[in-house]
Amino acid sequence: MAGKPKLYYFDGRGKMESIRWLLAAAGVEFEEEFLETREQYEKLLKGGSLLFQQVPMVEIDGMKMVQTRAILSYIAAKHNLYGKDLKERALIDMYVGGTDDLMGFILMFPFLSAEDKEKQRAVIVQKATSRYFPAYEKVLKDHGQDFLVGNNFSWADVHLLEAILMVEEKKSDMLSGFPQLQAFKARISSIPTIKKFLEPGSQRKPVPDDKYVETVRRVLRMYYDIKAN
Repeated sequence: MAGKPKLYYFDGRGKMESIRWLLAAAGVEFEEEFLETREQYEKLLKGGSLLFQQVPMVEIDGMKMVQTRAILSYIAAKHNLYGKDLKERALIDMYVGGTDDLMGFILMFPFLSAEDKEKQRAVIVQKATSRYFPAYEKVLKDHGQDFLVGNNFSWADVHLLEAILMVEEKKSDMLSGFPQLQAFKARISSIPTIKKFLEPGSQRKPVPDDKYVETVRRVLRMYYDIKAN
């Protein structure tokens, strides 16, 4: 019997958080090893565990998987969250790609200066309200179903809810003009595995703080400044 998946990353969100979300949505228990020192990171490098010399890395089913999208695709397929046929899988990939783009504006937010954070917050709000949220609002309105693809719970739904909550952390009333997304948020949040993950004490990580930023910079030796998009 295979053991629990083991996640290697920092004690924070970053690129690993979507993997945590998807495993939790599938009802899969997982373990984590947090990178806190450069030595831990170099040990993984020297041991050949990081194919492209970067994290996230997940040990799962006898594999040491890297590349976030590959990890997520594997988990989704394994746990029947990736559609029933090729067409549905293509739609899921398309919707996940959109939410990835939106999340990309938020991912590096903690590493920005105070001035750049305000600029980036405005970018996030503008992109969400003018490009991404209207697209998902239309999808849900046009097909009139509870989920984004095939009227079945999928990776696309998990990813969109994660993105919605991330954007709401930047501006709490972001869904005020999107009734379909408001209903979607309530519906997906009530799914038992998702509801459990959203409760205090779960392995969901909080909004990144200064300690997280300092740890990432130290371990990865990020000595350069990051600018707003």
